Amino acid sequence: MTLQGEKLDREGSLQALTDRAEAARSSISDALALAADLGPVAPLPGSGRTADAWRLLTTLAAVDLSVARAVEPHLDALAILAQAGLADRIEDDGTHTGTWGVFAAEGPGVAVVASPGPDGWRLTGTKPWCSLADHLHRAIVTAHVGDGERRAFAVDLRSDAVTIDPPDAWVSRGLPSITSCSVHFDAATAIPVGGTNWYLHRDGFAWGGIGVAACWFGGALGVARTMLTSAGRRAPDQIGLLHLGRVDAALHEARTVLAEAADAVDSGRASGQDGALLAARVRSTVFRCAELVLEAAAHGLGPAPLAFDEAHAARVADLTLYLRQHHAERDDAALGGRVLARAAEGDVEW
Repeated sequence: MTLQGEKLDREGSLQALTDRAEAARSSISDALALAADLGPVAPLPGSGRTADAWRLLTTLAAVDLSVARAVEPHLDALAILAQAGLADRIEDDGTHTGTWGVFAAEGPGVAVVASPGPDGWRLTGTKPWCSLADHLHRAIVTAHVGDGERRAFAVDLRSDAVTIDPPDAWVSRGLPSITSCSVHFDAATAIPVGGTNWYLHRDGFAWGGIGVAACWFGGALGVARTMLTSAGRRAPDQIGLLHLGRVDAALHEARTVLAEAADAVDSGRASGQDGALLAARVRSTVFRCAELVLEAAAHGLGPAPLAFDEAHAARVADLTLYLRQHHAERDDAALGGRVLARAAEGDVEW
């Protein structure tokens, strides 16, 4: 089954994508193989087809969030390499093991430090929260370079200088196959990706955050479709109709803001602080949508599908965990602070 990049927005290609996602649901190796296949054909954000790029992620997530969670960082890493002008300089072996991760999390008491030397850069230290590190081939890793500044580097995870902890501590009921663990670097060879602090300040950082929101939206769609199917089998009462109405409005709002954001990215209206503000708004909107859908499904469907419908129960658990990448009230407060600062400069009007 082929996936043609220039036709990913066509019905037939999206159906092929759905079929591949269905086939990969029970296998992380199949999900990563799909990621590798999508790499050469998926549109890059900012390429004029940002809506197609995010629609791809939404389509995957509506089928299975674990599949989307495996694919999204690989595509994000390829976008980062392209933004840094390195897409053609870092070789890939062309196999399904040539998948990428993006490891940028920080944790208390651990850090990765980058040091330049006569033979290039080296990374030393521990990076926490590295999803699927034991399955991936390479990763973009952020490291400290002194004076509180950070820089991104490309690293071969199969190097003898890299040690990956077993994911024994991963006990999550949501996204159980997307294990997260710590990775230790012992003077590992690293290739700089962008300059100092470039990773966090590039326009693509905000765009990648919206790509994650597109996955949340897909997960919400999957849950909502279960509600709609249930209503088709048994006519809902007035309360059931209320839940369907609220869900429909929330989905429409999220779909609209994602489409408008894609247009802003492609038209050059989502760079710098404009892009950061847009990403914060979109993520907050999609987050609220997904939480509303989860609550409506719980109230409207009751315990039965959580107990007897394996796909629905897994999707609810997966989405519940995935949404924790949004820091809820803290991210809303950060958005408020950003709005206030921009308003003081005359860049925000209500």
